[in-house]
Amino acid sequence: MAHIPDGVLSAPVLISGAAATTCLLAVAIRRLDFDRIPQAAVLSAAFFIASLVSVPVGPSSVHLILNGLMGLILGWAAVPAILVALLMQAVFFGYGGLLVLGVNTLNIALPALLCAGLLGPALRRSSGRASLAWGAASGALGVVLTGTLVSLSLGLSSSDYLPAAKVVLATYAPLMVAEAAVTGFTLAFLLKVAPELITLQE
Repeated sequence: MAHIPDGVLSAPVLISGAAATTCLLAVAIRRLDFDRIPQAAVLSAAFFIASLVSVPVGPSSVHLILNGLMGLILGWAAVPAILVALLMQAVFFGYGGLLVLGVNTLNIALPALLCAGLLGPALRRSSGRASLAWGAASGALGVVLTGTLVSLSLGLSSSDYLPAAKVVLATYAPLMVAEAAVTGFTLAFLLKVAPELITLQE
């Protein structure tokens, strides 16, 4: 459950999430490379579609997030790309909500930026199996960080949500494996056929 619906989180969490996302978006727009907009549009569409395919896991459900992949390819451009996809999902399909849009964006975009900053340099220097490993690590890290932020958002809103937050975090374990495989193989393939997509993102 990466999309927290409206009416769940407390006002302080909603306001803090909106403020943090606004700051990230302001920085992202200032640093936006207009030559990367086509890639951002493609990955935003991939994120949009992947999020619509949910698999039930216990009392919750999970879906591919792709934020590790988006962070490594897009860098700061991942923030507006994720925001636009989440906004469209909220408007057209009722996923998440408008009031909680800032928190949901933060929970997915911040891990994307962290993956880019922490693992991007190593991935760009790697090749072969090493690139597969770094890509897989980014996919898994993106899921772990998003799951942690979602659980933290719930826990900070009300102590009544703490049991649910723990369950939600546990459901991210199988997703971490799937996301690691998808991200690892995708990035390893891109480094072979179009390395400029990643090496240009410093």
